[in-house]
Amino acid sequence: MARGALSIGLMLGLALVSHQAIPDEQAFEPPSARRADFGREPKSPEARRLADWIVDSGDSLGLPFVIVDKVNARIFVFQPDGSLRGAAPALLGAARGDDSVPGIGEREMSDIRPQDRTTPAGRFVAALGRNFRGEDIVWVDYDAAVSLHRVITSNPRERRLQRLATPTASDNRISYGCINVPAGFYETVISPAFAGTHGIVYVMPERRTAREIFGSYEVVRRAAQ
Repeated sequence: MARGALSIGLMLGLALVSHQAIPDEQAFEPPSARRADFGREPKSPEARRLADWIVDSGDSLGLPFVIVDKVNARIFVFQPDGSLRGAAPALLGAARGDDSVPGIGEREMSDIRPQDRTTPAGRFVAALGRNFRGEDIVWVDYDAAVSLHRVITSNPRERRLQRLATPTASDNRISYGCINVPAGFYETVISPAFAGTHGIVYVMPERRTAREIFGSYEVVRRAAQ
């Protein structure tokens, strides 16, 4: 959860967080719509709709993008054209919810209450960076000190590797809010996807609706022109 330095480009990019609402499923599948390619990877209907909308609308602005399905504790990494780079289980914030507590990024980890350990939902412009230990991570929500990184195994009692290995999502809530993935997946899929570029991370909600989280798209589109 500790923060490191980010480039000016990322700090500017973090402001571009609003965009077009996800349409209903019926309006989502016209014959001419472009679709994301999950290959043979299992996915929820909502993750399918979100990925197709991202590709068809161009919401990722030609950048690689990531979808974090909190309900199913899965992460999907896509090329800019919507083809899948890879997918894996993920560990998420121990507390369920879609919003970060204001000012949480400035707290010491020992001061973060269990009910405040959420992984915020939303659309985030993300980039590679470093934590206070000098380890490479992907900053997702810099202000809330939420990052995407290799699974933390320093506390054996948390059994994070075992949690990632189980077939269900029921035991994947353990972090302070950061997104933990298998180390090999981070090194072969995540890190190469973000090398030399920014990316868009979409964290799906679990309490609120997709429409509440993914709002007007027009601000981003105008800013990108």
